[in-house]
Amino acid sequence: MRIRYTFYVLFFALTSILRAQHDETFGSIKPDEFKMTVYPNDSTANAVVLYESGNNYFEVINDRIQIVKEYHVKIKVFNEKGYDQATISIPLRRNKKSSEKLEEIKAITHNGANQTQVLSKDIFTKDRHEFATEKTFTFPNLKKGSILEYKYKLISPFIYNFKGWKFQSDIPKIFSEFKAKIPGNYFYNRAMIGSLELDINESDIKKNCFHIEGYSQSADCEVLTYAMKDIPAFEVAEEFMLAPSNYISRIDFELSEHRRIDGVIDRYTKSWKDVDQEFRTDKNIGRQLTKKGFFENHVPETLLSEPDKLQRAKNIYAFVQNHFSWNEEYGIYGKARVKEAFDEGRGSVSEINMSLINLLNAANIKTNLMLMSTRKSGLPKKSHPVMSDFNYCIAKLDIDGKTYLLDATDKYLEFGMLPYRALNYYGRVMDFKNDSYWHTIEAESDNQHKIRIQLDFDTEDKKAMGLLDITNTGYNAISTRKNIDTQTNDEYLDSIEESFEGDFRITSYEQKEEKQSDKKTSERLGFEIPNALNGEMVYFNPFLVRFFPKNPFLLEKRAYPVDFGYARKFNYLMAITIPEGYLVHELPNSKTVQMGENLVRMNFQTQSNSNHITILFELSINSPHIGANDYENLKAVFKHVTDIQNNSLIVLKKI
Repeated sequence: MRIRYTFYVLFFALTSILRAQHDETFGSIKPDEFKMTVYPNDSTANAVVLYESGNNYFEVINDRIQIVKEYHVKIKVFNEKGYDQATISIPLRRNKKSSEKLEEIKAITHNGANQTQVLSKDIFTKDRHEFATEKTFTFPNLKKGSILEYKYKLISPFIYNFKGWKFQSDIPKIFSEFKAKIPGNYFYNRAMIGSLELDINESDIKKNCFHIEGYSQSADCEVLTYAMKDIPAFEVAEEFMLAPSNYISRIDFELSEHRRIDGVIDRYTKSWKDVDQEFRTDKNIGRQLTKKGFFENHVPETLLSEPDKLQRAKNIYAFVQNHFSWNEEYGIYGKARVKEAFDEGRGSVSEINMSLINLLNAANIKTNLMLMSTRKSGLPKKSHPVMSDFNYCIAKLDIDGKTYLLDATDKYLEFGMLPYRALNYYGRVMDFKNDSYWHTIEAESDNQHKIRIQLDFDTEDKKAMGLLDITNTGYNAISTRKNIDTQTNDEYLDSIEESFEGDFRITSYEQKEEKQSDKKTSERLGFEIPNALNGEMVYFNPFLVRFFPKNPFLLEKRAYPVDFGYARKFNYLMAITIPEGYLVHELPNSKTVQMGENLVRMNFQTQSNSNHITILFELSINSPHIGANDYENLKAVFKHVTDIQNNSLIVLKKI
């Protein structure tokens, strides 16, 4: 007990000191802040947040309970690239009856003893959309070393919009603190997102802190303080990641329940049973899934009567794919009318896939709606229903013990495959006759990109020529089909030529129909490379195609997973006939590297005899999800991948 008490006293003392060190007065800049020319924890940072503070509390304003949000920040700019931080946008919510208001806004550019204020005439209001405006301004008199400081008070009538606090941003922060005072009759779910830990995490009760005129009782308040120091910038990877909102360190609040002073309880967060019941009767979802009769009368009878159940489902899926064109609209709420969409042959994600569900059920194939979120929109919370987390829906059915997930918005998708945008871990299956449940999304696993090359030389014309076979399966085959269908033949062949290294010229092209299938494409190219045999020594890189010409994993550190979406394999085989009058002087060294138990594996092999050289390169990414802890190993593997593709040389010597 003594140890726990000592730790508490020590922790309390440390957090008190930390807060005291960061009590800031607007307009007051410390000498050390002016002297700072680089942030020691990140010398590459173009700017750093010196101090950031937010304070949210409830107040009765104009006879209405409103949330007051006070904000204060100081930003140090190190160089011209940091000037991006000087343009400020403050979003304001609105609806037909109310809107948020901004008060007491002050902004100053500090350059040593000189201060330049942002004038009210230079603060602009812009409409963003029907439900939001924004206040914008730009700090004047920017210089290297400037300190940008601003504060404001935002008054919000939207009690449910107590959003929380984002600790992490695109630049590092030395200190960020969020305080809140919430009356005890407001209950909020809260969640800490991201990998960073709080340096201050305190909660206390303040008695009788909130009073409404005309009521005898005052409410107690929960007083919260959350803070972090030395917060690294959140760097967004260029490739292979889910939505940044899944990982950026922040604390989220969501209004769960409001107990009015008169005793009435308003519940905002519902259970899944409540959601299930609402969906059954919702005119835009539940009722749109009861149109079997309409579809039975508007499609060929043979479509619903195929004896084989799986083939019947495939036929219906193909019919919906071909009948509809997707209007690029997402969302599961708002107007959804499957009859009108069917008549027009055009619709949103929900209208197309709910039409598919109706048709499958009309064909006696039990099919449910599955709610989900796209890769760019973040993962839905599993702890409780947050319906705004969902922006997409698909069909889920089981045939002969096997589960199929279907999305008919893409005409190139094969039965049972989801588009890349929808490969986002899991979704919620709305089984209206039973309880809803979570279902894991598993992507197509056979996704291969194979290249086979037979390379010969013409010593008289000093050129190389040969045949090149390209085979794609799974998602790679879908991409190939789209490229072929959406371009002219010349455009497509030009794009292939541009993807090859050096002076590569296509001399013939065919699609090998006998090797095509639902999930496979097969192409053959004839090609030539002029001026391939010049001089006593011939140097050439055997990689005419480079799967990864540069390492996609260049971040020094990555605190979130790598997500490829689906497993994938790359295979490159080149058989070279050694030209007459030459011999092999040098070959690249063979190399094999592996990450984990075959999680990612690269194999590069070279061999030769008096007549031939064989080059084999294989890269297998056997798991679509690589944890943050494995990032360094993954980056190291891909360093070998790019190095071998870019720097492998075969040297032939003239005899």
